[in-house]
Amino acid sequence: MNATVTTPPGKAIGPIFRRDLKLAFRRRSEILQPLIFLCVVVSLFPLGVSPAPERLATMAQGVIWIAALLATVLSLDTFFRDDWEDGSIEQWAVSGHSLALIAVARAAAHWLVAGLPIVLLSPLLATWMQLPGEGVPVLAATLALGTPVLALVGAIGSALTVGARRGGQLLSLLVFPLYVPVLIMATGATGAAVDGLPYNGQLGLMAAMLVAAVTLAPFAIAAALRLSLE
Repeated sequence: MNATVTTPPGKAIGPIFRRDLKLAFRRRSEILQPLIFLCVVVSLFPLGVSPAPERLATMAQGVIWIAALLATVLSLDTFFRDDWEDGSIEQWAVSGHSLALIAVARAAAHWLVAGLPIVLLSPLLATWMQLPGEGVPVLAATLALGTPVLALVGAIGSALTVGARRGGQLLSLLVFPLYVPVLIMATGATGAAVDGLPYNGQLGLMAAMLVAAVTLAPFAIAAALRLSLE
């Protein structure tokens, strides 16, 4: 009697996650490029606007968040590009593994490489921008909640444009409008903390966005990848 061997749906997650981390650390320039961009943008702002502490403090959270958003977009074009060029995406689609679970592994690895360093660097950037102490932990919390959302939403756009010529330009047009609610909630929470106002509502909405993104985005990414293969 022949036994049918079934592959567990999540078997590919671990190897893909580890492979992405290994590839990222082999390509250190790809890790450093968004961080260098983030630091350069935030560092140049006092020189271009005003070095006055009170002036910088009023715009610190907005500057840091916009720089983090742009740094995230900078790393999105290569999200699925290499896998598309070497045929890995097509192999995933015919292998029987869940594309949604593979998308979770890819997004988690991407956030650890590109998003977590931004969160860890945010207190230093906040100090440079003269953000009051009350707002520093809230800024870090908003980045911790928001950057995974940026990565997951960006992965949807990357999956949709991976097979397109000049996909990077189209990708920016797709994801920027979707990033606006995250930006508004994040800067609003930090500003409220600085002003001594309640900010739990904004953080709660950001947490809800994160839950929705983790729940729904993998299926959207999988559908977008299948669409790109057609």
